[in-house]
Amino acid sequence: MVTGRLCWVPLLLVLGVGSGSGGGGGSRRRRLLASKVNKHKPWIETSYHGVITENNDTVILDPPLVALDKDAPVPFAGEICAFKIHGQELPFEAVVLNKTSGEGRLRARSPIDCELQKEYTFIIQAYDCGTGPQETDWKKSHKAVVHIQVKDVNEFAPTFKEPAYKAVVTEGKIYDSILQVEAVDEDCSPQYSQICNYEIVTTDVPFAIDRNGNVRNTEKLSYDKQRQYEILVTAYDCGQKPATQDTLVQVDVKPVCKPGWQDWTKRIEYQPGSGSVPLFPSIHLETCDGAVSSIQITTELQTNYIGKGCDRETYSEKSLQKLCGASSGIIDLLPSPSAATNWTAGLLVDSSEMIFKFDGRQGAKIPDGVVPKNLTDQFTITMWMKHGPSPGVRAEKETILCNSDKTEMNRHHYALYVHNCRLVFLLRKDFDQADTFRPAEFHWKLDQICDKEWHYYVINVEFPVVTLYMDGATYEPYLVTNDWPIHPSHIAMQLTVGACWQGGEITKPRFAQFFHGSLASLTIRPGKMDSQKVVSCLQACKEGLDINSLESLGQGIKYHFNPSQSVLVMEGDDIGNINRALQKVSYINSRQFPTVGVRRLKVSSKVQCFGEDVCISLPDVDAYVMVLQAVEPQITLHGTDRFWRPTAQFESAKGVTLFPDIKIVSTFTKTEAPGALKTTAPKSAVFEEMLHNLDFCDILVLGGDLDPKQECLELNHSELHQRHLDATNSTAGYSIYGVGSMSRYEQVLRHIRYRNWRPAALEARRFKLKCSELNGRYTSNEFNLEVSVLHEVRVSDKEHVNHLIVQPPFLQSVHHPESQTSIQRSSVVPSIATVVIIISVCMLVFVVAMGMYRVRIAHQHFTQESEAAKEAEMDWDDSALTITVNPMEKHGAPGRGEDETEEEEEEDLSSSSSDSEGSDEDYGVGRGGHRQGGAAQAQLEWDDSTLPY
Repeated sequence: MVTGRLCWVPLLLVLGVGSGSGGGGGSRRRRLLASKVNKHKPWIETSYHGVITENNDTVILDPPLVALDKDAPVPFAGEICAFKIHGQELPFEAVVLNKTSGEGRLRARSPIDCELQKEYTFIIQAYDCGTGPQETDWKKSHKAVVHIQVKDVNEFAPTFKEPAYKAVVTEGKIYDSILQVEAVDEDCSPQYSQICNYEIVTTDVPFAIDRNGNVRNTEKLSYDKQRQYEILVTAYDCGQKPATQDTLVQVDVKPVCKPGWQDWTKRIEYQPGSGSVPLFPSIHLETCDGAVSSIQITTELQTNYIGKGCDRETYSEKSLQKLCGASSGIIDLLPSPSAATNWTAGLLVDSSEMIFKFDGRQGAKIPDGVVPKNLTDQFTITMWMKHGPSPGVRAEKETILCNSDKTEMNRHHYALYVHNCRLVFLLRKDFDQADTFRPAEFHWKLDQICDKEWHYYVINVEFPVVTLYMDGATYEPYLVTNDWPIHPSHIAMQLTVGACWQGGEITKPRFAQFFHGSLASLTIRPGKMDSQKVVSCLQACKEGLDINSLESLGQGIKYHFNPSQSVLVMEGDDIGNINRALQKVSYINSRQFPTVGVRRLKVSSKVQCFGEDVCISLPDVDAYVMVLQAVEPQITLHGTDRFWRPTAQFESAKGVTLFPDIKIVSTFTKTEAPGALKTTAPKSAVFEEMLHNLDFCDILVLGGDLDPKQECLELNHSELHQRHLDATNSTAGYSIYGVGSMSRYEQVLRHIRYRNWRPAALEARRFKLKCSELNGRYTSNEFNLEVSVLHEVRVSDKEHVNHLIVQPPFLQSVHHPESQTSIQRSSVVPSIATVVIIISVCMLVFVVAMGMYRVRIAHQHFTQESEAAKEAEMDWDDSALTITVNPMEKHGAPGRGEDETEEEEEEDLSSSSSDSEGSDEDYGVGRGGHRQGGAAQAQLEWDDSTLPY
């Protein structure tokens, strides 16, 4: 081929030269010659395969891009001038590298992105240079197919389809796959777009992951050990490029499905005064797909260790009897120790509940006159008792109450005792009727007598029938033993509690048959019987279980409360209804000041299933209610704590009112933040008043008991009965008791009077007032009162006595701080006193002799005239004030009237008062805010205007 081309060239050149010399026919000859020279089309391969790396512009073709032309080496005709690509918007172009050799190159005009297009296919043709430099008469080759593949670059990292994965597994199982994570890669090639590996980043976790993203546990999981796991997982593509962000895998471990109650809280707090509080508001039953046909739930509030078995009012037994509407005449055999009831002072006592504990070594004698010697055929004995079996003393009787001979003999007239866990009541009648066999011993055999729990016992006697009420239920005696009546005698009887008095047949009388246990509220009511309603009220609990909204329980729920509402039984066949019913069970405590502490709760269940021999077993729910401390009240007594009264008022039938302005206020402390803004400043205490009841107020006489021959404390019984209160009076003081509001007690206390028939020798009497709520659980301050006797003297008209020299012995000065005393004394002495003193010194001997004599006579005369004086005008306060009377001060003006004199004395007193710095305090403002100085003192200055000198 090459040889042939070389042979053609000379011929063409010869022909060309010859024709050129021919003039106009030369161009025609040249065209003819050219057509003969460019008579072949360029030639290229029919197909090309190329590869281009993304983000690069060079395409590597196989075979290389080369165009051949048979017209070579003829210029233009045998040269390649262009490669043209056919297609729209293709990012490639072909360029000629060498026209002579026909070598070309394919390159990208813009960056190639594999993720947009992986392959390109198009047509390419080669063009020769034609017949001349003007690129005319080009010839083109045939069409060749070019197929280009884009080579991927690993520019993208794997990403997870989900930011987090979550699964729940059951403890104790090994899973092949708990869950599967999945990551993707945006690269276009299989090498870089495929995920070749997954890896757990978190260390020390019992999990593994395979190449497909399946997470499994490598060991059995425990719900008690760990309830949730959080692990991080990453992914790698096949180019080993890791994910930019790890994914979170959360695995929750649930316990093996065990039938039982779910979503309940073990501790339930109860704030006093909050009413009814749900115990299990979110509780529900998990049956683990068990075929349950019916379920019975028993909710029990266990309060046997609280006080007397549950939270009950701790008022005195007499107060409780009155609150429950019992008949009057109850006699409390175990009262709170006091001056009037001192026989319980030596017993072990739990003051918060007035519970007396007997350890087998103690007994108490009831004083004579407290209980009638001979009870009628009708009477009632009540008590709270907690008793357990006593090992080693089973044969010994344990006496609760015993009325036996005080001396000589050991006959038991009536007694209540425990013997071998049996309750026995003994009643021996006297020979007042026929000598016949009569019922004498009544026996009850009850498990509760020795169960170490509190129970309320009421023994109603309507001889010969004796009935026992225990916790409100009636029990007849299982055994009644008859006996002969007791022969009459003149031996005195001794009533005892906790043991029986053995007065005869031994050298030294002593107690015997001691009781082991606890007693409270032991009472006896002669001649009366308690009704069933009263018995139920006395033993009623103030706390218990309750159901909110009985209407919403549903028709399929049956429920039942025990009498004390400490046990609730519910039954139903629908699990949903049972759940809702138990969610409505609540705790309630109606006491204003409940006993603080724990109340245990127990929920037990019995399940029946459909036709299965083995049914599911539900564990008990053990929870407790924590009753929090109530806001403690601060009971405050205040009023006038010192005043003076004339002797005539002490001697009058009305006497002296001790507490005319007494005020009882109960407050509690409430802490509040100083402002709405958050600050580190301490909270300020705010006192708010609280209304509640009182149960007793004691007025104690200080400085020795009252002498009943000449003094006493009095109160009209109508004042008590109108306010449903009771009182006891003794030489030691006056006690008012009963459950009543603070205003009731105020009204009664304001009517307490003190009388003294011989006040001449009395200077002052001091009293102490103290009030209580809940049998001393909350007590007031001790309010001390001092009442002084105002001895008054009116000097005879015809006597000239100078009292500036001799101070009356019946006026006592009260010592205050020296600064106040000096001011008061200087303010009281009139301005004329200086002159009078100088004159009086000369008459010292005469005045001493005559003055003492006239004082005695004037005192007797004044006492008779002053009984009709108004009480208001006699109230005064002479704190540190010594009053002296100079009869000669009015000698210079005998004609002045009484009113004029009193006005002048008021001016003198007010002027001296204004000179001193102390205002109310200097002239006796009492604690109650009642001013006792000022004009009141001016009215009490001696009026000697009628004395002629």
